[in-house]
Amino acid sequence: MQDNLKKSNQNKAILLSCVGKIVQKERYKKGKGINLFSYDYDIGNGLLSKLEKGMSDTKITTFWKLANAFGYKCSDFVKLIEDELPENFDFYNE
Repeated sequence: MQDNLKKSNQNKAILLSCVGKIVQKERYKKGKGINLFSYDYDIGNGLLSKLEKGMSDTKITTFWKLANAFGYKCSDFVKLIEDELPENFDFYNE
């Protein structure tokens, strides 16, 4: 039980780091700083900063806003993140 929790926490950190990399990369493509991007797409700049650093999880509504802000369907945005994750990424299985 404890091993699963430890692995889950480690994998959560990996996932959040990948989300952050993709969000930052896509924001840079838009050519916008955190403040302007946050304002234009109604996402708090503090939250956006934490997301990009892999320090925060997010609600599905914010995730959806991010996907749309970058011009993606949510499922396509998830695919970008999946492609960034280690091969066979899984929260619990080895």
